[in-house]
Amino acid sequence: MAFQKAVKGTVLIGGGAIATIFGLSQFSQYRNKHGNLVYIQAAEPANVPMKNHLPAREDQLLALQNTSEFDVLIIGGGATGSGCALDAVTRGLKTALVERDDFSSGTSSRSTKLIHGGVRYLQKAIMKLDFEQYKMVKEALHERANLLEIAPHLSSPLPIMLPVYKWWQLPYYWVGIKLYDLVAGSQCLKSSYVLSKSRALELFPMLQKDRLVGAIVYYDGQHNDARMNLAIALTAARYGAATANYTEVVHLLKKTDPKSGKERVCGAHCRDVLTGQEFDVKAKCVINATGPFTDSVRKMDDQEVANICQPSAGVHIVMPGYYSPDNMGLLDPATSDGRVIFFLPWEKMTVAGTTDTPTDITPHPIPKEEDINFILNEVRNYLSCDVEVRRGDVLAAWSGIRPLVTDPNSKDTQSISRNHIVAVSDSGLVTIAGGKWTTYRSMAQDTIDAAVQAHNLMAGSSKTVGLLLQGAKDWSPTLYIRLVQDYGLESEVAQHLASTYGDKAFEVAKIAQVTGKRWPIVGKRLVSEFPYIEAEVIYGVKEYACTVVDMISRRTRLAFLNVQAADEALPRIVDIMGKELNWSEQWKKEELAAAKKFLYYEMGYKAKSEQLTDSSEISLVPSDIERYKKRFHMFDKENKGFITILDVQRVLESISIQIDENTLHDILNEVDLNKNGQVELDEFLQLMSAIQKGYVSGSRLAVLMKTAEENLHQRVVIPVDRSGGGLPHSPN
Repeated sequence: MAFQKAVKGTVLIGGGAIATIFGLSQFSQYRNKHGNLVYIQAAEPANVPMKNHLPAREDQLLALQNTSEFDVLIIGGGATGSGCALDAVTRGLKTALVERDDFSSGTSSRSTKLIHGGVRYLQKAIMKLDFEQYKMVKEALHERANLLEIAPHLSSPLPIMLPVYKWWQLPYYWVGIKLYDLVAGSQCLKSSYVLSKSRALELFPMLQKDRLVGAIVYYDGQHNDARMNLAIALTAARYGAATANYTEVVHLLKKTDPKSGKERVCGAHCRDVLTGQEFDVKAKCVINATGPFTDSVRKMDDQEVANICQPSAGVHIVMPGYYSPDNMGLLDPATSDGRVIFFLPWEKMTVAGTTDTPTDITPHPIPKEEDINFILNEVRNYLSCDVEVRRGDVLAAWSGIRPLVTDPNSKDTQSISRNHIVAVSDSGLVTIAGGKWTTYRSMAQDTIDAAVQAHNLMAGSSKTVGLLLQGAKDWSPTLYIRLVQDYGLESEVAQHLASTYGDKAFEVAKIAQVTGKRWPIVGKRLVSEFPYIEAEVIYGVKEYACTVVDMISRRTRLAFLNVQAADEALPRIVDIMGKELNWSEQWKKEELAAAKKFLYYEMGYKAKSEQLTDSSEISLVPSDIERYKKRFHMFDKENKGFITILDVQRVLESISIQIDENTLHDILNEVDLNKNGQVELDEFLQLMSAIQKGYVSGSRLAVLMKTAEENLHQRVVIPVDRSGGGLPHSPN
C-alpha cells in the first residue's frame, strides 16, 4: 500500500512539474506585482435600482398573485435558487422565487461552512487526467474569490493544516497543494507553506505529535452558509424580485404552444403554507432549483422522466471551541473510509465532518449515531492522547443531503456528475442540479443563460460578478467599534452583529432593548454564552422569519452550535415572535413543540440525550459506587431512594447558594430518565458512570452535587451553567 501511494506521489509530482512549466512564470509575475491581494473584475453594474427597504412578505405574496406574467419563476430558495433570482433580476428580468420552507432550510445551511475549490478534486484531475474535474476546481477557485469579495462580512480566508506523518508524504502533499495555488492563479488567497513539527504543534497544540513529521498549511474560505444564502435572497428582493418563503408549488401550469402544438410550462399553482391560500403564478420560464428534490419537480412536468438525483447524506458535528485553535483548521486527507474529513473553527466552536452515505430524500434528515461516532473516531486519530475526545462533548449534529446527479444529456447515464448540469425539458422546464455551494453564482449564471436562450427572453449578460450582497457596501473590519461606542453594546455582541448583518447591524442595534445595567447599555442576550440578542428576533421577522425554527437555525445559528442552549432560548423567542406576528396562545404552543421536535431529531438532541439511556449499565468500581452513594445521601436525608427539587434546595440553602426553582427543575430533568419528577439512586449512578465513560459531559447536577459536598463547610458560592465539558473541575 505504501509503495502504491509512493508511486502515485511520483505521478503527482510529475504532473506538478508539467503544470509548473505552463504556469509558474505567469504565477510568479502575478506574485511580484500584486503580492497576496485577490482582485475580482466586477461585471457591468446592474441597471435595476435597489430598494432602500426590504418589502414585507405580505407585499411579496401580493406581487406574486397580481403580476400578470413574470419572465422567470424559480422554484427553490437554497443558494442556487436564490442565486438564480439575483442573476435574473439584475439582468432586468421580471423575477419570482418561491420556497416551500425557509430560505436555506435544506442542504445550503448544512454544509461544512467552507468556500473552496476542492483539493481532492484537483488530485483526481491530475491522477486521472480528467479535464472536467480540473475545470470544476478552476471555476470554484474563481467563485471562492468572488464570494470573499461580495460578502466580506460573512466570509474570510481560513488557513487549513494538513499534518504529515510519513516523510514520503511531504513532497507528495506539498506538490498537490502548490498546484492548488497555481490553479487559483491571481485569485490565490495566500501562498501555502510547510511547517516543521515544532512549529505545527505551536500553531495546533492539540495535534497528535507521535510520528509527526511536519505539516503543510494552505488557504481556503469560510462563511456562515445560512446567512450567506439569506443575504443572496434578500439582495434579490431588494433589486425587485418577488421572493416568498413558505410558498409551495402544488403543480405546474401548462398551455399549448399554437406554433408547435406542444404543451409548454407557463407557471405554477402555489399555496401559502402558513395560511393555506392558493394562487397561480404565471411565467414565461420556470426554473427548477430544488437540490435533492430535483426529481419531484421534474416529475410534475413529466411523470415518466427518469430520476437523476442520487442523494448522499453528509453528517457534521459541533464540539467546544477548545478542540481547535481559533484560526486554524485541520484536514484529514485519508480517513478509514477514504473520504476527506475537515476539523474547523467556526463561530467560536469546532465543526467536524463530513460523512458520505447513500440516503433517502427527506425534508427532515436526521444525523445517525454511527455517523457521529465515525467522525469522533477520525478526530481521535489526529488529536493528542492528552485530549480526551468525548461523545458527551458533541453539542449539536446535523445531516445534509448532498444532491449528486447524473447528467440526463449524457450517454453514460450511470456516471455521477461532480459538476452542475443544466437541462431543458421538451415542455421548457429548466432544471439546474448538482454542483457545490461555492459555485452557486456560476451555476445561476449558466441557468439564466439557458433560460434566456430557450425562451427567447430579452436580457443582457450576467451582472453578478463583483455584485455586493446585502450588508457589504459600508462594512469594514472596525465597524463593530462604532456599534460599541454609539449604542453601548458588548464588544462580543457588536462583533457578532457586524459579521452577521454587515452595515445593516445598525438597524439591529437601534431596536435593541436597554438592559438597565451600567454595561452593556443595550442588548439583552437570548442565552448567556452566545452573543445573540433579543433584538435579532424582531429584526429576523423583518427578514421573513416565519417560525421559531427559522430563528434558531438560520437567522441565528444557535441550533447548529448548541442544541441545549437553543432549547433554553425557545420560550423567550416564542414570546417575541408571538408579539411581532400576533400569534394566538395555541399557535405559540404549536411553534414551541415544532421547534423542540426540530432540535430533538434534526439537530442531534435525541442522539445527545440518549447517551445516558443507551449506557444504562453501571460500570463503576465498588469504591466509586460507595463514594457516589455517600454524595447522593447528602441530599437524600430521609433515605427515600430519590432526590427532588426540595432536597437540592435544602442543601444549597445550607451553603448559601440561591438557584431559582425553574433552573433546578431543568437541572434535575436532564438526569430524570423516567420523567417522574425525581432522580433515583440508580439514575444518579448511571449518570456518574456515563460521565466516566465520556458519554455525558457538562452535567449541571453532577457538578452541583460534587461542589456542594466539597463546600458544605466552606460556604463557597459556585456558578452552575451549561457547557460542552469545559467545566472548572471534574464532576467526579
